[in-house]
Amino acid sequence: MAKLSDIFEKLTQLAPVELKLGFDNVGLLVGSWEDEVERVLCALDITWDVIGEAERMGADLIVSHHPMFFELKNVTDSDAAGARVLRLARAGMSAICMHTNLDIAPGGVNDTLSNLLGIEDAVPFGAERCGRIGWVPEQGMADFLPHVKEALGANGLRYVDAGRPVNRVAVLGGAGGDELPEALEAWADTYVTADVKHHQFIDAGELGINLIDAGHFSTENVVVPVLAELISGSFPEVEVRISETHGQPEKFF
Repeated sequence: MAKLSDIFEKLTQLAPVELKLGFDNVGLLVGSWEDEVERVLCALDITWDVIGEAERMGADLIVSHHPMFFELKNVTDSDAAGARVLRLARAGMSAICMHTNLDIAPGGVNDTLSNLLGIEDAVPFGAERCGRIGWVPEQGMADFLPHVKEALGANGLRYVDAGRPVNRVAVLGGAGGDELPEALEAWADTYVTADVKHHQFIDAGELGINLIDAGHFSTENVVVPVLAELISGSFPEVEVRISETHGQPEKFF
């Protein structure tokens, strides 16, 4: 039977903890290294619903991309993060979270995102968060937008069409609006990311770069199957599932 430490070691072979950014909180956030693991649930976030799904599954471990907490100073049910930790502990479940280290790592979030969008010859861009930039067959935004929405299973897209053909495409999963200048410096004509702010849409239009906000969930959830496949392929005796209760939280009216 696999131990939690064995699974963590395998995950860090894909995304070494040393790659994380300074603010981040990754690794084993709840649990004991010697715990034995028979069932694992993989999800982007450890939400209340995901914990309930894990309980029904009889999971010993939840592996997520987003950390359960960053600077938790106490564990009480008076705040959402503390309540989740208490529920996990009471259920005897552990939590491993791989965040910015998984964004940056080869084969992680940004490589998976660029592969799903059909970007070829992708290479890193950006000084810190290491998005990817490469090439797609030249096309208009009218063709590229539905491709992005379908490939990522997004509820909707926010975008600016700067009037340029789509050919050299940059991507950065999650909140990447601040990296717009770096996408421009890398000669991208189109940038796909999430959590774009009002002024960043204005800047993109005036600077002549197509900008697509495909949603935080949709641009990062692409890596959850990668985590599930890594664990199931390395530990065939462990039952591994991908969360079916967690989805893109925002809707479009």
